[in-house]
Amino acid sequence: MKRIWAALAYLATGLLTAIASWLAIGILLLSIVILPLLPITAPLIRRIVDLDRHRLARFTAVQIPSPEPLDGPWLHRAQRVLSDPDSRRDGIWLITHALYGTLFGAIAIGIPGALVQQPIALLLWWTVPGGMENSFGVHVDSWPTAFLSIPIAIVLTLIITQLPRLAAVDARWAQKLLSPPKASLEKRLAEVVATRAAALQAHGAELRRIERNLHDGTQNKLVGVVMMLGIAERTLKQNPDNALQALLRAQDAAGDALEELRNVVRSIHPPVLEDLGLDGAIQALAARCPVPCLLEAEHLGRLPAAVEAAAYFAVAEALTNVAKHSGARRAKVSLRTTDNHLTVVVHDDGKGGADEKQGTGLDGIRGRVAALDGTAAISSPEGGPTVLTVLLPMGK
Repeated sequence: MKRIWAALAYLATGLLTAIASWLAIGILLLSIVILPLLPITAPLIRRIVDLDRHRLARFTAVQIPSPEPLDGPWLHRAQRVLSDPDSRRDGIWLITHALYGTLFGAIAIGIPGALVQQPIALLLWWTVPGGMENSFGVHVDSWPTAFLSIPIAIVLTLIITQLPRLAAVDARWAQKLLSPPKASLEKRLAEVVATRAAALQAHGAELRRIERNLHDGTQNKLVGVVMMLGIAERTLKQNPDNALQALLRAQDAAGDALEELRNVVRSIHPPVLEDLGLDGAIQALAARCPVPCLLEAEHLGRLPAAVEAAAYFAVAEALTNVAKHSGARRAKVSLRTTDNHLTVVVHDDGKGGADEKQGTGLDGIRGRVAALDGTAAISSPEGGPTVLTVLLPMGK
């Protein structure tokens, strides 16, 4: 009985998503006629198809991975939609599910309703003047016609027991259409392995940098403080009048060591992120940038610490490049959240021609972003402009 209820719920919700699929097909046809609408409507269509992926996962306990969200600037989304096999698979599923989902859902809802009507027609037909209509068009106005409800109810009960098979057929078909091909999964697995390897390498390099900064900077300054305090101690015993100068030098050295330590801590996770949040911290970066920089940001609220740190360092590195290499007169940073992703865009009107191999820091940005399963892309034709787009999943 539990399997029947599960199948009934799966097919009934499939009817709802099938109705949504008909709506999405209308939107898709309109977008094909008016092509500039396609990058705008494609994310909406993907969200509708994702509803079926979640519905299928709840019924089969097999998770079908959702494709990457169609986010980013309009031109970026347009390129993705036209070249993305996931978008073509979404379109095929919409058409197929609109047809079969409507049929299977109507069966799943209609058969139990018809079954409930049979005992009502059998027992209560005589209370209705002139008789009553059966769900199959039989006019019940006498006991012989009323007793036809019994074999009809038996047949309907047998059909209901087959709903799990009908749901299984629908689920197998959905898995076949919605699951990415094996080659795509293998490619994604290779990307994940490479990303994790790069993240481990970046993590190791970060640890070595912190260790080097502590060893070569902070530790040396602290050793100097200890030596100066030792000198001050001997001076105090031998020549108390000169001890004050030695103590003041030790105090200055201790202050330098403390500042060095603060710089190391800031390089790990800037305190400004804790104090002001991501939008406030990047506003501070924009204010300090030598090139006039405009920040466009909605109120982001607090994001996961790792996401805030990756976005902050990406913007800091990008604005450093703008100041050093671009020759730009203006720059702009945009922050927005869509579909559980944070999108960061850094734009400048400089000379362009940014070369990733010439120490632009983009590899470092890619490493930080890839560790969070995000992406970083740069467009920098000769003559400009240069646009860096970073997409970070927020993991909520």
